Amino acid sequence: MQRWRGLEHLPGNWGRCVATIGVFDGVHRGHQGLIQRAVELAGQRAVPSVVVTFDPHPSEVVRPGSHPAQLTTLRRKAELVEELGVDVFCVLPFTHELSKVPADEFVHEILVDRLHAAAVVVGENFRFGNRAQGDVEMLTKLGSRFGFVTEGAKLLTEEGNGEITFSSTYIRACVDAGDVVAAEAALGRPHRLEGIVVRGDGRGHELGFPTANLSTPRYTAVPADGVYACRFILLGSGRSLQAAVSVGTNPTFSGRERRVEAFVLDVDEDFYGQRVGLDFIARLRDMERFDSVDGLIDQMHADVAKAREVLGD
Repeated sequence: MQRWRGLEHLPGNWGRCVATIGVFDGVHRGHQGLIQRAVELAGQRAVPSVVVTFDPHPSEVVRPGSHPAQLTTLRRKAELVEELGVDVFCVLPFTHELSKVPADEFVHEILVDRLHAAAVVVGENFRFGNRAQGDVEMLTKLGSRFGFVTEGAKLLTEEGNGEITFSSTYIRACVDAGDVVAAEAALGRPHRLEGIVVRGDGRGHELGFPTANLSTPRYTAVPADGVYACRFILLGSGRSLQAAVSVGTNPTFSGRERRVEAFVLDVDEDFYGQRVGLDFIARLRDMERFDSVDGLIDQMHADVAKAREVLGD
């Protein structure tokens, strides 16, 4: 898969393509359907499939300070898109100037003049252009004028306790509530935190539970405070280990800084400086303040036993 930052270096022999456009934070099951449809249409037409996304998140440019919690890093987003068979992952730098481009000019400049789109696949709630004035109806009309087909796909829903529409907003709410099982159902895989292992205060080692402390990128969607069963992924090698993970401020020790600390089971290794991922499988309990260190240690042993049970072999 080719990865482009902007459209300045578009190949000179670039022909037609099938494009899908969106922020695609999370690359959840609804996004996957859109992308797979674009790949399918591209295959039928024997042209490349292109995913067009934006960085930073448009809301942060349009309304500074409103950046939503981020479900996937840009690197992770590209990896997930590649797994779906996409030919080109194109990141458009979202600037104040781009936010002011009228909807029809955006279509003409990006989709027609630069990408030469033969077909465009978007969700039925897709909005674009200055003040989000463009919608699927406008895109369809512009496509008729400029020579591309538009498909507006229905949002993916699932029946349960009421109808659930899978969206990045819904998944952020699940993660914020610590409901990582519901988040996994909507994502089609466990919610993952990525980051670098940094030095902590060493208290876990003193208690017999040395932890790998994860430093995550700004805006990361960190689950609610509590203890979780996770897969600990060494991103360089793909090696997967079991872990019991604490998210919170360590209230037993009157902590103030919110941390993500992973006790990796059955290994005695120093992961300092390594880039890792935490796949959140299940929430084991709320964060609690214990009256004694011995009480905390007893609970930590119970947490590890429960994590083993949840994660299996």
